[in-house]
Amino acid sequence: MGKKIEATKKTPEVYLGPEGLIKISGRSISEDARGFFEPVHSWIEEYLKSPAETTNVEFTLEYFNSASAKQIIFVLQKLLLLTLRQKRLIVTWYYEEGDDDILEKGEYFSTILNMKFNFVEIS
Repeated sequence: MGKKIEATKKTPEVYLGPEGLIKISGRSISEDARGFFEPVHSWIEEYLKSPAETTNVEFTLEYFNSASAKQIIFVLQKLLLLTLRQKRLIVTWYYEEGDDDILEKGEYFSTILNMKFNFVEIS
């Protein structure tokens, strides 16, 4: 059974599934992004001990602050360890039609982490 963190006005909805699905969606503008993401990091560390063959990570973020961006990078860095274990990691970055800001942030993460992202425009 997966772990779900409900969204608030300042924090995203997060789904962490042992079957290899991780979804982060909504807004992430909490002043304490580190505190919010702490259980996510802990779950990922446990997941990495016995990961699925393929892990799908889906981001559908409307907006996030720089503190959240740093936490998203940490999440992706941890998940990159899957590739060292010959597991597949698929990252899909959804962005609203015309939202160049969110698209560019995803492209930036993809570049600095040297990870392939699938970019999907949603209307």
